Amino acid sequence: MKSDIIDNLDYWNQYLKDKSPSDIIEWVMQFAQKPVITTNFGPNATSLLHACSKVKKDIEVIWCDTGFNTQETYAHAKNVSSLLDLNLHIYTPRYETSFIQYFYGVPSPWESSHRVFSEIVKLEPFRRAMKKHAPDVWFTNLRKGQTEHRNTLDVLSVSKDGILKVSPFYYWKESEVKGYIKAHHLPDESHYYDPTKVLANRECGIHL
Repeated sequence: MKSDIIDNLDYWNQYLKDKSPSDIIEWVMQFAQKPVITTNFGPNATSLLHACSKVKKDIEVIWCDTGFNTQETYAHAKNVSSLLDLNLHIYTPRYETSFIQYFYGVPSPWESSHRVFSEIVKLEPFRRAMKKHAPDVWFTNLRKGQTEHRNTLDVLSVSKDGILKVSPFYYWKESEVKGYIKAHHLPDESHYYDPTKVLANRECGIHL
């Protein structure tokens, strides 16, 4: 089934375009053997975590913690993990945050050291996580309009490693996602900081 979907993405994306996130998740779970969710516990993250865990309670949740999150985000992650009883797996850089700060600081995207910094704090932990969990389906909270790259995707897309990526809220507007969070009485986070992106409309590298 999965190979048929990957071979016919346009057809299945058209089929799913007007489906609700819950319907999309339930449809995918019919054939997913090793699904995972990746999260940053940032703004709107609880929408995907809630929607997926309603369908599959024990779905594996991967959080690549850069070590540079705000105290509010750490408190939020702890709260959400407890509230939704998440099957959470945390991956961190191989180096201590203080070591990274001393040698690299927090470089802007225009500095030559930013590429190495991003590799250390996010990309390497992410690759390590995906290698260990070896998912066949990867649920993400990507939405149309977030970045230029994400505008080229759809509900279903394929990662560079051949994993089927599913973005159930892809066609939802910001106000609709906020409405979902409010309707389900979920907490949200507004003090999130990603040192690899800096700008909200910039990719961190994971989805490229």
